[in-house]
Amino acid sequence: MAGIRTYIEETINELTNKVSWPTWEDLQASSIIVLTTSIILSLIVWLMDYVFGIWSIPEDEFGNALEWGWRGILGFIYELITS
Repeated sequence: MAGIRTYIEETINELTNKVSWPTWEDLQASSIIVLTTSIILSLIVWLMDYVFGIWSIPEDEFGNALEWGWRGILGFIYELITS
């Protein structure tokens, strides 16, 4: 039990005396950078998904599309090659 108590005391000592915590301004700046980067990356992934047409289109038992949907550039090229 003495080892656990020593571990907890050393942990508290390290967190209060040795760790350099960011200031409120640093924390806000870092948060804005992370949020902006996340939004930009999610827009890039959405754009790639839209362009390459990774959207499923329901088909009947004969393979005919039941409704029209965006297939992207690859879907257009596939339709061009197969027809």
